[in-house]
Amino acid sequence: MTATSTDAVRTSDVPLKDGFSTRVYETGEPGRPAVLLLHGSGPGVSGLSNWREVITTLADRFHCIAPDIIGFGDSTHPDPAPQGFLANAELRVPKLIELLDVLGVGKVSLVGNSMGGMYSLRLVQLAPERVDKVVLMGSGGMPGLTPTPDLVKLITFYDDPTREAMADLFRAFVHDVGSFGADIDAIAEQRLTVASRPEVRRSHLGTFAPGPMLTFSPEELAAITHQTLVIQGREDRIVPPEASHYLARHIPAADLYVMARCGHWSQFEQAALFSKVIGDFLGGSLGDGVTP
Repeated sequence: MTATSTDAVRTSDVPLKDGFSTRVYETGEPGRPAVLLLHGSGPGVSGLSNWREVITTLADRFHCIAPDIIGFGDSTHPDPAPQGFLANAELRVPKLIELLDVLGVGKVSLVGNSMGGMYSLRLVQLAPERVDKVVLMGSGGMPGLTPTPDLVKLITFYDDPTREAMADLFRAFVHDVGSFGADIDAIAEQRLTVASRPEVRRSHLGTFAPGPMLTFSPEELAAITHQTLVIQGREDRIVPPEASHYLARHIPAADLYVMARCGHWSQFEQAALFSKVIGDFLGGSLGDGVTP
C-alpha cells in the first residue's frame, strides 16, 4: 500500500485480490467512528472530487473513507469492463467490502450519492452486520423509474465528450448556477481531463451498457433495519424526488430530509447544511427530518 498526505487528506492505493487496486482518500483518526462515502457515476468523478469538502469538515469527528470505486478515477478499470449496471454493481460492491477488510475497518456508516446510494443499499444487503447507519443522497434504486432528460445526458456523455457538454451536464446538477459559488466551467475542465482517459471511458460505457438495473423492491427495502437518512434536493433534475420518497417510505427506520433550493449536488450546493445534517445524524444528534 502506497500513501501520501496533502491538506489533511491521506491518499493511498490499496491492493485487493485478483490484481485489483482501489484509490482511497481518508481523513480523521482511524479510531473514530468510520464512514464510507460512495460517489456517483458522473463522467470523470472520483472519491475526492465528490467528497473533499465533506470529509475535511467531518474529520474532527469521524474516520472518513472516500474511495474511487472500481471502474472510476485511479482505481482499477477492468478490461474488458462488465456490461450493464447490475453486472458492475455485483463486482464493485463486494470489492468495497474487501476494501474494508484490508483497511481493518469492522463496522461503518455509509454515505452514498446517487449510484453510491444504490451501492450502499446493496452493501447493506450483502453485509448488514458491517453497517451502522446509512445516508442516501439523491439515490436511485426505485423500480420502473424513467431516466430524466438530464440523467440521459450523463449516460450518453461519450456521444459528445466535450468541455461544453460536460459543463452543460453539471449545470443540470445544481438548482441555481448563479448562486452556486463555484466555477462550473472550471469543474467541467477538471472532470474532462479524467473522463478523457480511455479506461475511464471504457468503464462508463460498460456501466451504462444494456442490461438489468440495480433496483430494490418494497420487500427488500422493508428488510433493511438500519437507521437511514434519505436526503433529497427538492429541485433535483437528475434523480427526481419521487425516488427518495419511495426509499424513505419502504425502509422502516428511514427519515426523509428535503433540501430546498437544491439540485442533485447537495454536498456542494448546500455544503454547510449537508455536512451538518449528516454529521448530526451519524453522531446521533439530528432531530426528526421531513417525513415522507
